[in-house]
Amino acid sequence: MSSDRSRTAYADSAADLARSALDALRGVGGTAMVAAHVEGAEDDAAALAAVRVVGADAFAPHLLAGTALHPLDAAAVARSFTVFPPPQGVPQSPPAGPAEPWVMAWRDWATASMLERFAAEGEAAEVVSLYAARPAEAPLLARRVGLRPAEEPSPGPARDLGWAEWSVRMGQLSSLALPGLDGPVHAAARRAPLALSRGATRSLMRRDYPTAARIARWLALLQHEGVDLPLDPVPLVGHLRMIGSGSRLALDTAIAGKLLAVESV
Repeated sequence: MSSDRSRTAYADSAADLARSALDALRGVGGTAMVAAHVEGAEDDAAALAAVRVVGADAFAPHLLAGTALHPLDAAAVARSFTVFPPPQGVPQSPPAGPAEPWVMAWRDWATASMLERFAAEGEAAEVVSLYAARPAEAPLLARRVGLRPAEEPSPGPARDLGWAEWSVRMGQLSSLALPGLDGPVHAAARRAPLALSRGATRSLMRRDYPTAARIARWLALLQHEGVDLPLDPVPLVGHLRMIGSGSRLALDTAIAGKLLAVESV
């Protein structure tokens, strides 16, 4: 299969799994959602890659709707780490370099932490032991996302991120915006609600609805935690639900709605 076809297959599979997670969050569908996605797929690799992409959000129905995690789902998540293992260690690339290693490191931590929380004792123990620990200090995330974003980005290879770029980076980490997870990224969100509000508004005005929805999840989590916000996330999430499209955006807005305790948004 060509690389372009592979990427398309992976993207389509991730969209399908996001749709299944959305159904489960709404109380629709059967049990063993993740396992059913993998077992019913024509492309096993694409299905397992989708599990890695959706990540901790596959646990949203269990976290926010109170459903039990099926043992087959725990096994499917663990298998996705086996087939697509994260790179060992955290690469020390400069802050101006690609964000993907840091983003994936924190996403893996979130997924493994959710697996540790919901899986029965002994299930997927190897994955939990390897990835549930927070990623090592990283110039892009553990350090820079752990700081309040700068009003203006600093020049040079060790620059701080300005609020616009920082909020987009936080949007890439939206799967961490779930109750029960906590770390430097969450502390950064709590310290910068204005930057997140600006980022969500900027993305909405640019019609970048997926990014706006991802940032809105952080605002929803902050309101869920009782943090004072300069922007009311309820109408924002409701607006995104009406004008956005795609299963990923629908899942983001549904999770935000659960956090806001407003089912109609």
